[in-house]
Amino acid sequence: MRHQKTRHKLSRSTAHRKALLANLCKEIIEHERIKTTEAKAKAVKPEVEQLITLAKRGDLHARRQALSALGQDKFAVHKLFEEVAPRYVERPGGYTRILKLGPRRSDSTEMVFIELV
Repeated sequence: MRHQKTRHKLSRSTAHRKALLANLCKEIIEHERIKTTEAKAKAVKPEVEQLITLAKRGDLHARRQALSALGQDKFAVHKLFEEVAPRYVERPGGYTRILKLGPRRSDSTEMVFIELV
C-alpha cells in the first residue's frame, strides 16, 4: 500500500483498514468488478491503480511488492501480472471506473460498482 498525505480512514483502526483495502484490491483483481460503498471504492481506487502500475513493470521486485500488498495471495498476483497488466500496456493510468448505483435500502449508504476499465 502506498503512502498518501490524506488517507481515507473509513472509521477503522490502521490494521483493520489495511486488511480491508488489501482484500478489496484482491477482489477487484479476481472478479474485475465488485459492488461496495462509495467511500470504500474511493479509498481502494488509488491502491488498485498503483498495483496495476507495479504489475506493468513486471520484474521480480514488483511481483514481491504486489505479493506483500495483497496479503500473500499468489493467485491474485499471478492474475494481476499475467492477465490484467498486459491489457493496460498502452494506457498511462486510469485503470478503474466507479459507477454509482444509488442508496442501499437498509441504511441509505451510497453503493457503487468499481471495475477495471
